[in-house]
Amino acid sequence: MSNGPDQSLKNRLRERAKLAVRGGLHRLDLDVSRGVFTRQVARTLESRSIDTVLDVGANVGQYALGLRRSGYAGRIVSCEPLSGAYGELSRRAAKDPHWHTVNAAVGREPGQTDINVAANSYSSSILGMTQAHLDGAPDSAYVAVERVEVTTVAALVEQYAVDPARTLLKIDTQGYEAEVMAGAGELLGRFDGLQLEVSFVELYEGQQLAEQTVAVLREHGYRLQSLETGFSDPTGRLLQCDVLVVRDH
Repeated sequence: MSNGPDQSLKNRLRERAKLAVRGGLHRLDLDVSRGVFTRQVARTLESRSIDTVLDVGANVGQYALGLRRSGYAGRIVSCEPLSGAYGELSRRAAKDPHWHTVNAAVGREPGQTDINVAANSYSSSILGMTQAHLDGAPDSAYVAVERVEVTTVAALVEQYAVDPARTLLKIDTQGYEAEVMAGAGELLGRFDGLQLEVSFVELYEGQQLAEQTVAVLREHGYRLQSLETGFSDPTGRLLQCDVLVVRDH
């Protein structure tokens, strides 16, 4: 596997088209699954006075744009390691004074690492991909490897003067969520909310599965606020979902 760009022009154009369609649907107030969940997240942020979102695994900015279109006006710090996706992300964020970008992966400790680049970009991961993932999403196969910088949640909190008690930590890192949480250290239980992708089947080699992730969140004092189903395999078996948890206080 050789080094190469993280996204083909075709995939970039597809992501732009998706964002344009979603934006139009939001403006027309038409509900689609992702839009409904994003609005639930935005309502949670408002009701809990959360004014900062750490967007770990931002890709080209889909999540942040969804929050903006759902009414969230607070600060967003988006982290994306891949150079091509980061270029798209930074161009979008440049129009928004409260949206900051970081060209780095987020993990257990700072440094550098190799990330496997998927054909669809957003399935890229530091971890290897399993056959179960390929069976469920054939267009997600790895096509390249890119060397990237790594930071930690704790470092981001310090760099951007983040108050965890008024912050949502969103993690979408394709199986690497446990490593991101480890890099938060003792701060993990202090974030007012977390949103992360959990898997019921091993989609990335060595990843922590949903049951263990939920147990860790409970140990840190979180309860379920909302969830959204993710993708399924050809048999209809649910493989992944997004969960939103908040401090139970």
